[in-house]
Amino acid sequence: MPDQTSSATDLRQTGGKVVTWGIAGIVAILGVAAVFLFLTLPDGNAFNARVEQIFTENDALVSGEAVTLLEILAQSGTAFGDVLVSYRIVIFVLLLFSTALLIAALVFLVTIIALNRRMGEIERSGIQVNSLVISREERVVLLNNMEFKLTEAAIETLAVLAEARMDDDVLSGAAIEGVIQGKSESDCDEAAGATRIKRLRDSLGNQMVSELLVKNIARRGYMLAIDKDVIRMV
Repeated sequence: MPDQTSSATDLRQTGGKVVTWGIAGIVAILGVAAVFLFLTLPDGNAFNARVEQIFTENDALVSGEAVTLLEILAQSGTAFGDVLVSYRIVIFVLLLFSTALLIAALVFLVTIIALNRRMGEIERSGIQVNSLVISREERVVLLNNMEFKLTEAAIETLAVLAEARMDDDVLSGAAIEGVIQGKSESDCDEAAGATRIKRLRDSLGNQMVSELLVKNIARRGYMLAIDKDVIRMV
């Protein structure tokens, strides 16, 4: 337990550093991109200034038609400036959304990686069970003081697995079915025992608990992945 606690603490600290540096990097990159983008965007009055320069440098443009053209171009320049302002606002909002999405993606990614590592540690070490009390009469199982109400078939399956664990035995599906039905293993179907295991796991409810508690050993069978000294039948 101390090793697992230390490992979990180190994992959280590492994940926290990754998130912190990741967020700082995302903000820095998007900040630089935003500054560069806004600096390279043309000024809203650039069009009007250019039109004014053209008419100032050309004395011939003094007729009524030229003045009218100047007014039209000035109105177009004003509209262009308004469009650029709206573009700046849209770009700023999109950058904010991009920053938020990238930060959220980074946090979720680190969280998923941490959970996968933690699940891997749990799978390698098995579930930590301090006590397993099985009451056939009440059809109740106490797992680390967590009470599970099971069906009669499920409690029988768990009891058979518990007895086999105390004898350090691994039971195949056919063997489990044979013990419960009082028949020879050769007369029972492997699928029937596998179905009982599935129903037992469904009765336990919590997928992680059930998968880690009832281990499936390839080409051998099923067993309880707990210390046999913690098992008690009442």
